[in-house]
Amino acid sequence: MSGPNVLPPLILHPFGGASSAEELLEGSKAALALQGFGGTTKDDEFELERKVLVGRYQEIRMLLFLGKDIFRWIDQCCDFVSRSSTIDPRISEQSFAALVVDDPPKFVREKLEKWGVSDRRAVFSRAIGIHSLFAAPPPVETLSPIFLRNYHRYADHAYICFQHLRPFFSLTPKDYDFELYASEEYAKMLSDQWEM
Repeated sequence: MSGPNVLPPLILHPFGGASSAEELLEGSKAALALQGFGGTTKDDEFELERKVLVGRYQEIRMLLFLGKDIFRWIDQCCDFVSRSSTIDPRISEQSFAALVVDDPPKFVREKLEKWGVSDRRAVFSRAIGIHSLFAAPPPVETLSPIFLRNYHRYADHAYICFQHLRPFFSLTPKDYDFELYASEEYAKMLSDQWEM
């Protein structure tokens, strides 16, 4: 019996600079302060709310760029299986989206945990949902505070909508294996191989 088909690697690129990460952290701290975890006054609430919305916008940007990486990988996987003589016509973009969200290989799950990703399913499904809504980060002033505060709910539903665009065949790591790399890690690995 032959092993699983080896898909192209999923390569994740950095999404923003230090200021983006700082705004994410400030937004998280502000959200906690608004929930009563820290001494706040009425005067502070407006500034805290502003920081929360800025942080949420950075989360959306992060998920959008992650979604771009995932969709690039999905396109590569679709191209890979289209060249196979034993292609199942039910394998589609949604098949690979479900594979990365619901049932990635053990190595991928372990690597994400090592990177500190505690809820892989939510992060990847929301990235797919956000990228199916936006091709590029929308200007922050075009997004309503309601959307910014609750973007995760919209992203969850957008992922479900994407998965229901067409029927698809579910894949498992036993049949389709892949690896996960940060872009710098992958570039170094290729450089090391070329030097050999």
